[in-house]
Parts: sequence; structure tokens; C-alpha cells
Amino acid sequence: MARKERPLEGEDGPLLEFATALRRLRHQAGSPPYRDLSARAHYSVATLSGAAAGHRLPSLDVTLSYVRACGGDQGEWERRWHAAAARLAAGAPGNDPAGTGAGPGGTAAQPAPYVGLAAFRAEDAGLFFGRERLVEDLVDALARHRVVALVGASGAGKSSLLHAGLLPRLRVGAPAPVVGVLTPGPHPLDRLRRALARHEDPGGPERVLVVDQFEEVFTVCADPGERSRFVSALVAAARRPGSGCRVVLGVRADFYAHCTRHRPLVEVLREAQVVVGPMSAAELRRAVVEPARRAGLTVEGSLQATLVAGAHGQVGVLPLLSHALLETWRRRRGAALTLDGFHAAGGFEGALAQSAEALYASLSAPQQRLARRILVHLIALGEGTEDTKRPVARAELGEDADTRTVLARAAAARLITLDQGVAELTHEALIRAWPRLRGWLADDRERLRRHRQLTAAARAWEAVGRDPGALLRGIPLALAREATAGGTLVLGAGESAFLEASAAAEAAAGESARRRTRRLRGLVAALAALAAVAALATANAVRAGEEVTRQRNDAVARNLAETAAALTTADTGTPAEPGLAVQLGLTAYRLSPTARTRDGLLSTLMTSVPAHGKAVTALAYRPDGRQLATAGADGTARLWQTHGTGRPTPVAVLPGHPADLRAVAYRPDGRTLATAGAGGGVHLWDVGGPARQPAEEARLTGHRDTVRAVAFSPDGRVLATAGEDATVRLTDVSDRTRPAALAVVSGHDTTVFSVAFGPDGRTLASAGGGRAPVRLWDVGDPRRPAPVATLTGHTDVVGAVAFSPDGRTLASASDDRTVRLWSVPRGARPGPLATLAGHGTAVGSVAFSPDGTALASGGFDSTLRLAATDLDRALAGACAHTGPRITRAQWSAYLPHLDYAPPCSGLERP
Repeated sequence: MARKERPLEGEDGPLLEFATALRRLRHQAGSPPYRDLSARAHYSVATLSGAAAGHRLPSLDVTLSYVRACGGDQGEWERRWHAAAARLAAGAPGNDPAGTGAGPGGTAAQPAPYVGLAAFRAEDAGLFFGRERLVEDLVDALARHRVVALVGASGAGKSSLLHAGLLPRLRVGAPAPVVGVLTPGPHPLDRLRRALARHEDPGGPERVLVVDQFEEVFTVCADPGERSRFVSALVAAARRPGSGCRVVLGVRADFYAHCTRHRPLVEVLREAQVVVGPMSAAELRRAVVEPARRAGLTVEGSLQATLVAGAHGQVGVLPLLSHALLETWRRRRGAALTLDGFHAAGGFEGALAQSAEALYASLSAPQQRLARRILVHLIALGEGTEDTKRPVARAELGEDADTRTVLARAAAARLITLDQGVAELTHEALIRAWPRLRGWLADDRERLRRHRQLTAAARAWEAVGRDPGALLRGIPLALAREATAGGTLVLGAGESAFLEASAAAEAAAGESARRRTRRLRGLVAALAALAAVAALATANAVRAGEEVTRQRNDAVARNLAETAAALTTADTGTPAEPGLAVQLGLTAYRLSPTARTRDGLLSTLMTSVPAHGKAVTALAYRPDGRQLATAGADGTARLWQTHGTGRPTPVAVLPGHPADLRAVAYRPDGRTLATAGAGGGVHLWDVGGPARQPAEEARLTGHRDTVRAVAFSPDGRVLATAGEDATVRLTDVSDRTRPAALAVVSGHDTTVFSVAFGPDGRTLASAGGGRAPVRLWDVGDPRRPAPVATLTGHTDVVGAVAFSPDGRTLASASDDRTVRLWSVPRGARPGPLATLAGHGTAVGSVAFSPDGTALASGGFDSTLRLAATDLDRALAGACAHTGPRITRAQWSAYLPHLDYAPPCSGLERP
């Protein structure tokens, strides 16, 4: 049975509340004996019972082990621990973030005997103890060698040894050398030149140049060339004949391998290096006791033992030790530093975490978000090394009131230093010891890496005079935007300008390019998601992969077909890049052979000719197929000599029509051409021979409004006319001098724009607008026409219809910019065959050649287009229309995610 715990004593406060909550958690777990908890938590019985005693705040590790042994929520208890630590730090007697010593038992005039996280400076030499032997070793090495490397782990005390140990020691020599100190920064070569020029005096005393934080050459300097030149110039300055300069390098041990990549440094490391290792027990005791003794204070024996035992043999613990001593001094009892004060401060790592949490808790919510942005901005992410501090220009962090407050409070707490317009972490120990900061870095590591890449790219852009070619585009720009979204990163003025310029350049590339990028990015995301699912469901992996490939090909093919169609349309009516358009369309069709990509490819194969000054409103082939007539909104009809689907040759112009000519049709004998337009009249022309100038034969009347279409029956005896009065009129024109009305066909609810007889003379097609824009009629008896079927599919008014010579195909042209082909076998239900989208504007006319091999269409863009009707043959011979083969550059521009595979060799001939 578990022994009953002693009642908690003391005043209400965060310690009592925390201990009470721990005891309550143990009770909820069934009050297991501390011996059992010890076996689960791997801490002693005394440690675990002391955690719930309420005398002091247990460490975070002890707390989480206690909670884990009792089955509690470790995340919740970690937040509780930080809250309790912050309350204790904020309310601790003598707590003075500025480190002045104000508080019970001290005054603002009494300086602290410990420097905390900050490195010892030359003026702190009176407080620097424990490294006397190492200082002498360094002085001796410098006397024997021109260049000496001081190598040690982060937190081993290299900077303190150089500033508070070496520099004062050199200045007491006779004669004293001229000493200069520099840190490399982003442009180390410039700093080196200034440092050497500042002390250039050939007849003067010897010079010693101390390069502290030498690892900044690898973490802050982004130019490998400047890095190599700096190393060479630094070593050469000390080793050239007659040089009066000696150099001391302070190098972090985890950058030792980086140094070996530079031959001058290899020689230095081989001949003259001093290694900074852990302090001995005696040295640690001097470092702890002597500063306090100089300040008239004492260090409790148990505290000495605890500090020496905790730091002995540990690498990189000195900043934590110094900070813990500073926090213990703030909680001193009279003139004594006590073990209780040390525990109240949080111990070694707990003291630093507690100070940081106290600072964080003292900020408002907006200031806390700003503190996160600033602190992670002051850290350089390690590449195979630990993360390091990163000096940043003060102006880069902003000048608003909240920024000034955060920086001032962090500097007062000695977490950061502000010097000569530069802000940086006081020591990398903060990164290791503060869990919240480690969590921020873990959450934002990839975002921070992208931000560093953005910084490098912005500097390169500035270096080349803001050349647009150096701007980010595509995926790199998207990643940069994602990294900077949410306001968790600090962007400098140069970075913001670079990002804005990159975004503006991408926007200027056009909406179509952005649409393709979004589609491909979504496709990649879909592929990634499907791949993840496939990894969990091995049995469906092959099928899922095939489905993903099909979807990707469909999406890329659809996009590519749209691009190919766009390349066939230009303001002049001539394809901008016809050969490239055909190859892109063919690639899309081969990638995904669907009706949509097939139609897109056929559209690119259409021949385009400027025909009229205004829209082409109607066209018709002469029965022998050697001549084509077109009607235009410019008031003229034109005759063309045709060559299959090749470019036609102009023959004649028929003037004298009203300004709006709407219809044209050949009589089956090929010697008479009927035209019609505004006013309701129909003109008949004699176009019997190629050498004769066409002459007007007669005019017919009947419609009350503009005539939109005319068509002769196959035997030439019936003329069908359609107009804006929403009717189709059938007229017997066997004798052109005495036309006789046969029937009026009604059924359309808007203007009838086109009529066409089937080759058998028994079927009439009419086209207009409304719900059923295309209608088929049985006119076997022209006096009593009867409806047969309606065709739907167009999304706008249908302006023209035409039958193929075999009567099995009907073509319809529409204001939706497409030509549709329909299967209309007699006695069977009509159905769709293909959709041609080569026109850039509404299509107002369409006609088949007499041999059925070519389909002509005219649009409001004033162009005439010719397409092959044998779809399979047109697809098979597509490469004969491409011209030069698509280049790798063109392929990459339109198909960046597919391997280069040209669909045509460029050597094919029609």
C-alpha cells in the first residue's frame, strides 16, 4: 500500500498549484507507489516525490516523466510547466531582466558578477577565471606561429577566451602589439581589407588580427568565390615576407571539415591549432567562485558541488552555466548564492528556458508573433552542422513600435545583442535550451530554408542590376510565396521588392500560362495523393497508377489541344504558327485519343484564307467541284478556283448587291448562281464558263424581310429560301421567268439562317436559333413538307447547314465558333460525328466539295477555312502539314513535364 504523502505547505502560488495538480494526477492514476513510478519514469523515488512536494519547480524532463508514468497528457503538462515557470520568473524577488542587479539585497549601481549568455568582453577580464592555462597556451602558440586556429565546440568559451583572455594578455606585453578584431559577416573580404588598412604601419609595432566567429564565412557569406579569396588573403597577410601581422581564428569544431576544403587552412590546422575542451573541476570551481568573491559574495558549498558536477566533462555547457549563475545571483539570499536560488531559476537548461519564457509571457499576442518572426530570422539553419546565430541588419527587422519593444526587452534579458545597427542572438545555447524556439524551428525549417533561398536570389538580382531574367517564375516563385505567407517570416525591403517584381513578371506572362501552371500543379498534387494511397493499398497499386497516368494525360492533352487551337487564330486570319499548332494537336491526340483532342487536331489542319473585307456569310461549291462561291457582309460575292483542301485562287467578284449579302447557291447544272440578302429579293446569275464575266439573269421576290439562305433541289426544279420572317419557302423554278410558290414551312421560333437539300432531294435541313436550332424535313412532296428530326448540341445560333455528296453527313456552323458533323443516314436516328473549332469568331457558312473530300467554312473573322472530311486519313497524314519539327525549347515551353518526343520528323511531304 502506498505511503501517504505529507500535506503541502506554504502560501498559494504557482509552485503549490503545480504540486497539487501533480498529486491529483497520481491519485487519478490509482495512487501507485513512488517505487512503481520510479520504475516507469527511470527517475529516483526522491526525485519524483520531490517534484510533487511543492518546494521548487521540478525540471521539465522530471515533470514529463512523472506525467508519463501516471498516464497523463504530456503536451498539456508541458504547457502547464512553461506557464508555471513564467509566473515564477515574473514574480521572483530580485528578478531584473536588464541584469543591473536591482532587487532585494542589491541596487542598480551594483553590477552583476556574471555575464549570462553573452561572451566575456575585454572589459570583463576581471570576472574571467578558469582558463588561465589555456590563455598561456594560446599566447605561446601565437609566439611560434603566424596564424593560429582556436577550435572548440559551440558553448566552449572561444569568444570569451579571445576577448577577455587573449586580448588583455597581449596588451600587457612589451611592446604591446596593435590588436584588431573582426567577424566575417556576409562580405568578409571587405571587412578584412578595412581591418588591414586601419593598422597599416610598416614601421610600427606588430599587429594581431583576431577573427572571431570564423564559421560565419560558411554560414553568412553566400559567395563561394569571395569565401576562398578571403581565406587566401587572410593567411597571406600573415605569412608574406616582412609581414608584421599575426592572425588568430576562432572556429567552431563542427565547421572543422569545412575548413579542410581550403588548402591554406589545412596547413594552419596541421601546424598551429589550440583546442578548447571542457574545463576541469578546479577550473570550473574558479569560474564559479572567483567572480562572486570579487563582488563580495559567497557561493553556497552545495551549490558549488551541484554546478561543478553538472558542468564537469560537458562540452558547450559554459553559456548555460553562466546564465544559471546570473539568474541565481538575481535570486541570492543576502550576500550568498544558494542552491535553492539555483533550483528556483530552473537549473542549467531550465534557467535559460525560464528566462526566455518569462520574456515571451510578458509580450502581448501581436508582440509574441513578432518575437517568433524575429528570433527565427536571427538563426542560420545548419547544413550537416548545428544551427547557428545569424547577424541581421537592425533596419531589416522593421521600425514599428512593437518591433522596438520586442528587441529592447530581448536585449534587456540578454537573449539578443544590439550593436552597431546589427541584431543577433547572444549565443547559440538559446537554440538548444529553449524548447519553444526549437519547436518553431522544427515547424518552420522548410519555410526558413526557402526564405534563405529567396534572400540569396534577391541579392543576385540586385547584383545584376535588377535584370528581369534573374526573377523567380513558376514553381520557385510559388514556393517563395508559400514560404512568406502567413506573416511568420521577416522580409527585408530588397526581398519584398524582389518578390513583388517576380509576381508582376509572372502575371505579365498571361492568364493562359497561369492556368496551365495551376492545372499541372493540381495534377501533381493529385498524383502525389494517389501515390500515397497506392503505398497503403499494394493490391491496387497497378490499377491506381494506370488511372493516374490516364487522368494526367487527359488533363495535359486537353490543355495542349486548347493551346494548339489558339495558335491557329490570329488577327489577320492566318495561323500564327500552323506547323507548331499541328504538332501540338497531334501530340495531344496521341497522348489522349479522345473525341475532343481529335477535333482539336482536325481544327489545326484546316486551310485558312482571307476572303472578304467583312464576315463571310455564305458559300457554295459548283457541282463540278472546281469553283467555290462566297458571299460577304461587304456586299460582294466572290468566285474561287479550288484545289482540294489547298489554298483556293480568286476568280471573279460579283458586285451590285445590297450592303448585306446573306446567301449563295449553285444550280445543279453549275451554270446558274443564286444570291440573296437584305430586301427579300433573290438574284440569279449566269456563271456558265470560266472565261465569261458573270451576268445577272433574273430577280425573284416573296419574302417579307431579309433572305438569309437559298438552296436548289438536286434536280434544279425547286428553290428553297429562308429568311428573317422565320419561314422556309419552297418555289418551283423550272421556268425562271414564271416561278410558282409550292409551300411555306414553319416551325422555327426565330430567324431561319440556312437551308440545304439532301442529295436524294427528299430531305431538307433548316437552321436557326431557339431550342431546336437544326431541323430535318421530308420534302418528297414539296407541296406538303413534314418534320423528321431535330439536332441539338450547339450552344449558340446555327448559321449554316450543308449535306455531304453521299447524303450521310450533315455539317452545321454556329455562332459558338464551331462546325459540327452529324451522321444522318436515311431511316436512322441522327448522331454527332465530330466538332471542328478552328475559327476564332462565329462561323456563318459551310459547304462540302462535290467529291466530298473537303469541307469549306466561313466566319465573321473574314476567313475561309478548308478541312478534310476523311477524318482517319487527315489524322494519319497530319505530319505532312507541320513544316519544321518542334524544337526542344518549344516542347519545354508547352510540355515542361513530359520527355521530349516530337510527333513528326519534319521531313514528311503532302
